[in-house]
Amino acid sequence: MTDPEDLAARVRDGDVRIHELEDHADYDTAAEARRLIVERETGADLEAVGDYSFPAEQAEPNIENMIGAAQVPMGVVGPVPVHGGAADGDHYLPLATTEGALLASVNRGLGVIRAAGGADARVTKNGMTRAPVFRVDGVAEAAETVEWVEDNLETLREAAESTTSHGELLDVEPYVVGDSVYLRFAYDTKDAMGMNMATIATGEACEVVEAETPASLVALSGNLCSDKKPAAINAVEGRGRSVTADAVIPGELVEERLHTTADAIAEANTRKNLIGSAKAGSLGFNAHAANVVGAAFLATGQDEAQVVEGANTITTMDTREREDGTTDLYASVSLASLEVGTVGGGTKLPTQAEALEVLGLRGGGDPPGSNADALAEIIAVGALAGELSLLGALSSRHLASAHEDLGR
Repeated sequence: MTDPEDLAARVRDGDVRIHELEDHADYDTAAEARRLIVERETGADLEAVGDYSFPAEQAEPNIENMIGAAQVPMGVVGPVPVHGGAADGDHYLPLATTEGALLASVNRGLGVIRAAGGADARVTKNGMTRAPVFRVDGVAEAAETVEWVEDNLETLREAAESTTSHGELLDVEPYVVGDSVYLRFAYDTKDAMGMNMATIATGEACEVVEAETPASLVALSGNLCSDKKPAAINAVEGRGRSVTADAVIPGELVEERLHTTADAIAEANTRKNLIGSAKAGSLGFNAHAANVVGAAFLATGQDEAQVVEGANTITTMDTREREDGTTDLYASVSLASLEVGTVGGGTKLPTQAEALEVLGLRGGGDPPGSNADALAEIIAVGALAGELSLLGALSSRHLASAHEDLGR
């Protein structure tokens, strides 16, 4: 077995490059040698970073130049009844975060939802996108390219789907800007988040477009996808799963659990989440949906950078009058572009796989796609709980004291 000290010395001597250590030793030894090099060059103590519980080789598809693992505290909220199209019954939701008070707040909201009988949730649209950009001589060639694409969707579908045993091409939407043509491919990637699947499939389809039209491919991603950045097109057209969760909270429950009224929460939502967000030019009209999305992503092995799209959420809060004059609260969140999967990527890492087991959603679903749909629905209900709790704290003026008590 190779000694990590010897391996580190070979790097210092220039015999081995630091990113090639796995070619000369097992993955854990390579990670240890890399830690030794970093410790000696920076003076940092990486004992905690090196104290990880899974074989480093399991992370090989997920990271390069590994030195250890970042340990983020994980908690659980719930259970809460979810009446979904894919998720049905009581569910715990694992969340990983460093933000004190977050899980307490979400758990409070889930308790309110549970007392109200649970929340409904549905995935209303599904499609992972990739949008290559092509160069043409001008608008005449752009029109010719678009016409061919619209007339030959089946040809493109055959090419794209030849690269995958699971993905299905749903649509190709063309956009023209001068001498640039963008083709927004959308795929059903089943239980995978599907970005790699969509990229590979689109690359194959692009070869057909180039062969049959005047267009020349400039970039496989032309930013109209739009991946890992705020984008109005994702808010309107969706990306990944578009999912909505809602619940009706009896007025007396609002007063008992949230210490405010349905009218006060509805007004706070309008003035904060709708008017305030509009004034700010925000793409997300919500209080803090990204908190729950981000914590769920870290816990379950999603691509954490795609929290950007998950924050593309609209929260609505309205009052509903009963016949007896009591005012109830209707609450909803609509996440336009929640990109999640239960297979592939970080979902295979040991702690993330265990978190998916808590949800009962590890691996592929039956039928295919149902596990990822269920995960989206449960996260949406978690986001709804977070919105209820925060808006309740704001309208009752308890936010600062809660963070003093729990935020530490």
